[in-house]
Amino acid sequence: MQTIQTDRQAALRSLISAFLAERLTSKLDKFDPDDPKRQELLQQFQPATWLDDAARRASQIQAVTHSLKPIHPDAKGTNLYCPPATLAAVPVVGSHCLGADFAGDVVGNAAALDVYKFLKLEHEGQSLLALAVAGDADLAHALSGDLAQALAWMAAFASLTAPRGQLASHTLAKQLYWPVGTNVHADANYHLLAPLYASSLAHKVFETLQDDRFSEEAKAARAARKDGLYSERPVREYPHLAVQQLGGTKPQNISQLNSERRGNNSLLASLPPVWRSMDLKPLLGSESMFPRYSRRPGVKAALRDLLTFLKADPTRNLATRQRRAALVDTLIDEFLQLRAELRSLPPGWSQQPDCALSDLYARWLDPAGCAQADAEFSRNPPTDVAERISAAFSTWLNAQMRPPLPVGDPEFAAWRTEMLAQIEAEERESCDAE
Repeated sequence: MQTIQTDRQAALRSLISAFLAERLTSKLDKFDPDDPKRQELLQQFQPATWLDDAARRASQIQAVTHSLKPIHPDAKGTNLYCPPATLAAVPVVGSHCLGADFAGDVVGNAAALDVYKFLKLEHEGQSLLALAVAGDADLAHALSGDLAQALAWMAAFASLTAPRGQLASHTLAKQLYWPVGTNVHADANYHLLAPLYASSLAHKVFETLQDDRFSEEAKAARAARKDGLYSERPVREYPHLAVQQLGGTKPQNISQLNSERRGNNSLLASLPPVWRSMDLKPLLGSESMFPRYSRRPGVKAALRDLLTFLKADPTRNLATRQRRAALVDTLIDEFLQLRAELRSLPPGWSQQPDCALSDLYARWLDPAGCAQADAEFSRNPPTDVAERISAAFSTWLNAQMRPPLPVGDPEFAAWRTEMLAQIEAEERESCDAE
């Protein structure tokens, strides 16, 4: 057991020495060999000297996950360190979704950020900061042969995660009253909230955006889409993206993570839907509903994706079946949505002289109008409309696949079964609602 501990202590000591050596080298390169400041630097980066200074400067910074300065750079108040595991799980996107793999941030004196860089060093998946907070004995032995001195340094480093002073807001911070009771006139029925900037969550969003937009894998996926080829990597687009610049020319004055992002804070579009006023016209001059259905943007996109996916001859496994089913479901949803839109028209539109719809489509899209025009239809409506519509959809979808795909009866039967199941499920829901 002692050998394992000694090896771990040696590894931690080596990690610390490598960090100090790297920083020393980068600074020594700026001075001539005979410059007296070189000797000063050599003394400053002696492990005991640097660690003692770092422990002293640790009070100038604070490890946080939720910070105040991004709200307003001159705001002075409480910052919080709340790891995702300590947050309540709620059914919305938030910092609690980050899990154990989250990026902690640090605020305070920018001149002391090197202390946090030191504490971010990792050994066996744990940062030196986490080891200091846990009071790790091996880290103490790696820091110094004087155990009392090492424990004092560790306590100083661990204090980075502790709240500083009393919880406080500031006149430049945002505040809002949140109702918690039914009587809106009673002051006691409100909580005064002081929202903070979720720095760790913002950094995760930034990293995800960077990967989806600029990584080599994302570029290859976009190239495959352009060439009509299949890619295992999905292409993700972020329309109407805005970028808020935090910190101006000195992003490090806001926080460490903000400095790593060069001050860029990405804002996803949070807009109400824009209603596109478009007169819904009845199906006139066509014997089928498929010409209009085929022109719907959602149908075009799903059909293109389905063709691209199947042309790539993906491996026959569960993931492939789920992907294919999802794309076919999109086509079916669009089909049923078109029917719902046409059924919202005043009954009888299918009986106009310039409506050329076949009897099948007229009965499915305008049942009330057909009942008005045909008393027999009203008394004895046909029972096979759903089956015939499902078969028509399957015939249409097979036609879209050929060429190049050799689809036939098995595919026809699969599409028909899926469409019929959706139609019947929708009709059951309509009956239950009535």
